[in-house]
Amino acid sequence: METEDRLRSLMFLTTYLLLKRRRDVNNANIQRRNEIERRIRHRQYFFQRQRRMLMVMIAGGLHSNARIRTRPWTTTQSTDWWERVVMTEFQPSDWLDKFRMSKETFFYLCEKLRPRLARQDTSFRLALPVEKRVAVALWRLASNIEYRTISSLFGVGKSTVCRCVRDLCHAIVALLSPVYLRPPNDQELEDSAQFFLSHWGFPHCVAAVATLHTAIITPSANVSDYANPAGWLSVLSQVSVNGLGQIWDVCASFPGGTEPVDILQNSTLWATASEGGLSPDPPRLFNGKPLRYVLLGETCYPLQTWLMTAYAERGKVGKEVLTDPQRKFNQRVTRALNLAEGALLRLRARWQCLSKRNDCGLDVVPTMVLACCILHNVCESHGDAFHAEWQEEVAQAENPQPTHKQDLSPDQTQTEEVRQLYCTYFQQED
Repeated sequence: METEDRLRSLMFLTTYLLLKRRRDVNNANIQRRNEIERRIRHRQYFFQRQRRMLMVMIAGGLHSNARIRTRPWTTTQSTDWWERVVMTEFQPSDWLDKFRMSKETFFYLCEKLRPRLARQDTSFRLALPVEKRVAVALWRLASNIEYRTISSLFGVGKSTVCRCVRDLCHAIVALLSPVYLRPPNDQELEDSAQFFLSHWGFPHCVAAVATLHTAIITPSANVSDYANPAGWLSVLSQVSVNGLGQIWDVCASFPGGTEPVDILQNSTLWATASEGGLSPDPPRLFNGKPLRYVLLGETCYPLQTWLMTAYAERGKVGKEVLTDPQRKFNQRVTRALNLAEGALLRLRARWQCLSKRNDCGLDVVPTMVLACCILHNVCESHGDAFHAEWQEEVAQAENPQPTHKQDLSPDQTQTEEVRQLYCTYFQQED
């Protein structure tokens, strides 16, 4: 009995060892086979890669100049101008003239946008540095010259220039809007009201609303909708400018034939201002009465308790004769609106893609308008210099901004009372 138990135990042990040995041999065979297949795939990958690179180099050599060896993935000659001239030899005046901002502001912008603009190197090419991507796009926004010229200048492809412009505009809107394009807080409203009073002689006012037309190429559809009152094709944006000449609200971009009142009534500015969001609670006193802060608008906008416009020179019936207080009110409104006109002129002069005909697609133009407005605020807040010759060039070269027809809707009693309150104030002041 004892002998049988020993034999049985020995058989079990022998069977276990045989099965384990077979399993180990099978696993070793599988690992060896997998390693062989991995090496084969790895070798095939490198063979194919070397073959592709060889074909690209041969194709590039056939189409390149015999004296100049260019990279197979670009048709430009050299990046020496960017790497040597711009980065090492540019003077402060050169940065301001070419990029419309100081060198310090340029690198500040690069750091802020780095999370969205940084790219990884690939096996075939090195990614463009963030600084170069920003420089390419800013050059386009500032000069509005052709992609081909910028491509030759920076040593990159035309498609790369296009991508840089798109990526920069989207990155600016995504990352910098919460800082540089937002509704003002109570302190900023107070500062803007003080500036309007001290520099433009219009009290209890925090902003001016104006229109901005940007010339475009002929769209593929609905061409008549983009013809503005001056007869040329454009997209229309509504821009609000505070007392410091900075932009804090933009509604972009509508076909040039759209009525400004339609844009205003469908914008967040209308909803915010109508609910008292642009004035402290409770309202400040003006001429002895509590009154919410007001905005100034062109005559194409309707008169509201929070939006002051000039008296119409001509009504529906004949010519209206304005009283002396009303004429003084119109003079003050016109004078204060010069702030918005000057700010938009500086905007177009600094970023000439908004003053010359913009040949980008209509899907890009609205983002580009927003990005330029944000860049305007960045430069203004950093104190970057503005050259008067930029403004003179734009004033001479661009199409004049269209004049929209006056809004002749009947004035409500409450809104007219506010305007009369201003007339009384200006009369007493004189």
